[in-house]
Amino acid sequence: MSTPIRYEYRRKIVHREKMTLRRYVFAAIRRTLLAAGILTLLVLLLSSQDADNNVHQGLLLEEDSNLTPEEKLMEEAAIAETEKRLYERRKFLADKCAKEGLDRPGNDSLHRPNAWEFLVNREYHLIWCNVFKAASTSWMYNFNLLAGYSPQFLKASKAVPVSLARQKYPRYTADELNKFLNDSISFLIVRHPFERLLSAYRDKLEHSLPHTFHSNLGAHIVWNYRSRDPKTNGRHGPRYPLFEEFVQWLLCQWKAGNELDMHWTPVVIFCTPCQVRFDVIAKFETLHEDQDYLIKQAHVGHIIKPEWKNPTRGVQTKDVIKNYFAQLSKSQIKDLYEMFRYDFVLFGYSPDEYIALGRDENTVLICKN
Repeated sequence: MSTPIRYEYRRKIVHREKMTLRRYVFAAIRRTLLAAGILTLLVLLLSSQDADNNVHQGLLLEEDSNLTPEEKLMEEAAIAETEKRLYERRKFLADKCAKEGLDRPGNDSLHRPNAWEFLVNREYHLIWCNVFKAASTSWMYNFNLLAGYSPQFLKASKAVPVSLARQKYPRYTADELNKFLNDSISFLIVRHPFERLLSAYRDKLEHSLPHTFHSNLGAHIVWNYRSRDPKTNGRHGPRYPLFEEFVQWLLCQWKAGNELDMHWTPVVIFCTPCQVRFDVIAKFETLHEDQDYLIKQAHVGHIIKPEWKNPTRGVQTKDVIKNYFAQLSKSQIKDLYEMFRYDFVLFGYSPDEYIALGRDENTVLICKN
């Protein structure tokens, strides 16, 4: 009796072992199929996510494919040089902000972020602080293109470009801007403060259209800061203020603490670069290379081109600097430097060349209403 029992026990063990092995095989097959299915879904998901990038980079890839190996090497070298230059500018700015104490938070206009002037494009993850008279015409046009306006519409429209832009780009709070900075490329364009100031004067006052805001402002400056002819009690000269008259008025506005026109407000107040992180600090001196790099990094080359739209009538500002600053005394130019000192310090500009152009006399600033 004992032997059959042992035999039956062995048969049950063998049967159980066969069932267990079969179960393991089927389980392994199921796991393999499940893993394959998950892998397929991941591939499809990644492919769909890359579709937009392929669209954005399409023209760049097509453009690169037409380059010879030598041209590709030259382009890579140019990109590396630009990246090095932009890194040095960011580091220079951070060092100067810390040295001047402008990186600390506070309640005044220099120590809190001013999000009011930023344009945030969420579709292309591009953030720009619009510094007027620093390629602002070109980039306002670009941001309107990115907002969906067609070139034909922008060419035919009589609306002010910044007004069109604000219909598409709402103003965000400082907290919202800080959040958007995490997944975007932020940039601003800077220019020598005195060159920017002269460009603003020529465009907005010297060439102002009749009956506009700046034309009326010019008339106000002429009335208060132009000497009267003692014989006729009139004011001779052009209808717009001379550069020296404009500078006298501007220095009085600044020293009185009055709010300044956006075209000659210092960048440090307008964009608060010590309180807001900027990935790209482009400069007029290297604008072509800087904005070409920016466009490629943002993958927007299929929409915008690194063009420079300069609306200034007549000769370029840089070619007439001497004519205008020779109207000022050295003391006036030094006062202007104090007004824009942070812009000089933070972005590595010098006033020396301009001070040398001034007259050797001390001018007493007399302010009028």
